[in-house]
This record gives sequence, C-alpha cells and structure tokens, in this order.
Amino acid sequence: MESKEKTERLLVLCVDRDGDIIDKTEEKTPILGRESNLDAAVSLALKDPEEPDANAIFEAIRLYDQLKKQGQLHEDFQIATISGSQLLGVEADRKLVRELNEVLKTYSANSVILVTDGFSDEAVLPLVESRVPVTSVRRIVIKHSESIEETAVLFGKYLKMLIQNPRYSRMALGIPGLLLIVLAIMFLGGWVYHIGIAFLIVVGATLFVKGFGIDKAAMNFIKWVRDFEPPPLPFQIAGFAYAAGIIAIAVGMFVGVSGAVSSPSINPLPETLDQWASVLPTLMGEFIGQGINLIVFGICVLLSGNTVRWYFERDVRTLRTLVITVVIAWSSQIFGQVSKILIDPTSGWISELVYKILIGILLAIAASLVALVMHMKYRGFFKKRKKKVEDFEEG
Repeated sequence: MESKEKTERLLVLCVDRDGDIIDKTEEKTPILGRESNLDAAVSLALKDPEEPDANAIFEAIRLYDQLKKQGQLHEDFQIATISGSQLLGVEADRKLVRELNEVLKTYSANSVILVTDGFSDEAVLPLVESRVPVTSVRRIVIKHSESIEETAVLFGKYLKMLIQNPRYSRMALGIPGLLLIVLAIMFLGGWVYHIGIAFLIVVGATLFVKGFGIDKAAMNFIKWVRDFEPPPLPFQIAGFAYAAGIIAIAVGMFVGVSGAVSSPSINPLPETLDQWASVLPTLMGEFIGQGINLIVFGICVLLSGNTVRWYFERDVRTLRTLVITVVIAWSSQIFGQVSKILIDPTSGWISELVYKILIGILLAIAASLVALVMHMKYRGFFKKRKKKVEDFEEG
C-alpha cells in the first residue's frame, strides 16, 4: 500500500510591530500574497527609503522565492505581512494577534518563517509560537557606514524624531521642560535649598500619573464631556426626580433619627438591654413623627418622575403609578397617628388611626376607579405592552 506524504504548508511571515506600513503607506493589513507584499514594500520604500520594515518585506519576498524554487512536491508556501500599532505595547500585540489569526484562517500553515527588523523579536516571537510553530527567524538589520559623517546624520535623524514625534517628545522634552520651569521659579523665590524636594515631586507626580493612566483617564473624560449628548426630556425629568427623591428620603431619615435621639422622653439614653426595650416604641414613634413627611414626600417624587416618563412613552403604567402615589401620599397621615400611639399608648389616638385608615381605603378605591375610567376613555392613547409568555412543556 502506498503512503501519501502529508503536504507541509509553510508561511513566510513579515511582522511590522510599530505599524509603519499603515502609517506611511495607508496599506491595509494583513497583506497576503507575493504581488501584494511587493507592492507594499515598493510603496513603503518610496515613502521612506530608510525604513527598515521595507527591507524586511523585501527579505521575506526573497525567502519566499527561494523556497518556491527549492521546494519539494509535498511543500506549499505562502507569504504574508502583519502590522501592529504605533502605540506599541498591548495595543500593538493585540492587533498583531488579530491579523495573524485572520491570515491563518485564510492559509492554515503548519509552520512559519518569521521575518522582522530585529528590534521586536522578543515581543513578537511568543505571540506567533503560541499559534503555529516557528521553524526559523530572520532578522534584518540595516548596515550603516562607521564614518563620523553618517553617524552624525543618523543621530540627527533620531533627534528629529524625538522632537517631532509626540509619542516621544512628551517624556523627552515635556518633563525636563517642566523641571526647568520649577527650578527657575524656586531660584527666583529664594528656595534653592528645596530644589531636591521639587525635583522629587515633579518626577514622582509624572510617574504616578503615567503609572496609573490618570492622563489617559482625564483625556477620555474630556472626550466624553465633549461628545456627551443629553438624554430625551422624559429621562431627564425622571433622573432629576430620582435624585431629588433620594435626597428627600435621606434627609427625612436623618431628621427622624436626630429627633428620636434628642427626644426629652428618652434622655438620658438607656444603658441596659431591658431599658432599651422599654423605650424602643418611643424611639420608633419619635423617628416616624419627625421624618415621615419628608420620607413619604421623597417616595412620591420618585414615583412622579416615573409617571412623567411613562406618560411621554404612552405606557399604561402611568395610571397605576398615579394611584400608588396618591395612596402613599395619604399614608403619611396614617403613620403620623401610629407615631402618636407609639409615643403615648394611653392618649386615645386609636379611633383616629382607624378613621384615617378607612379614609385611605376609600381614597385608594376612588383613585383606582378614576384610573379605570381614564384608561377606558383614553384606551387608544396608551400603547399595548408586550407580554412574555413562558410555555412549560413536559419532556
């Protein structure tokens, strides 16, 4: 029986971690195929003849052609270029991984020959090896003359990049500039002996801001404020009502606690558990009597915000919330009578409590009838809500 040899699919992969291809040529990556890579390399070389990534792509093409020429029948080859980001770091690595996965979906390689410009091997190699075996790494380092003139030109090039590229100039020029300004101010103020402290403060603040990403958070906040679009008017009214209602409830509880603690009937405060149990009804009565009006008012404000919102949305819950609001508003009268009974059980307020409970029941019935009539009369105004129906089937 003849055994078929498995086809080896080898990918020549060129990696541009700092994203120069996209930045300088506006080519979209990943770039797959010899012709597309050749066009990208020529375009990049024309834009910047000193760009190492152009030489890396040319080397990848040379390797691809050599492998195609020397390859066996059971071998298949492809060439691709992926690009990271000028931000480097995590952002660049995540972009490289996304593009590598996209290439592997198009061409499922068994192994990879990695071609880089040399400076990013340590960061790129683990990313590629975690997804496909790397059989070889080719590093492209541009050869420069050792003459003093070319060294000076190369130094001037990098110095220009350090000044003009905002990614480097912020740290290389901005921080030293800030330090010089602080030192000059301290010289003028006669605080020469505190220069070391000022230096530590500036450097420490810079490291703190960069380390915790406060500068990025501030920029994102400024962008959010600039691009912020206010919600529709019903949501603004409901949001204001929520805030006002919560504040009113919190203040009502504070007033209730303060009134209960400072009540003359429980001063001085009890010391034993039995004494606390004996004054607990009085404490509750004072708390309810002092704070119930504000607490009920806050709850009604919360419900009113929902009512306005649902009215604009033509939601049938508008009428039901109005009924609940009326009932809760009247409950302050009932709780007021309860507080009097808790403070003085022998005062004879029980009949008054029963009377106000009966009025509350009648008020709730009347409000419900009014809501029902309004719903029947303005049935077409309110939209029908979609009901979720759950079917339970026996398996």
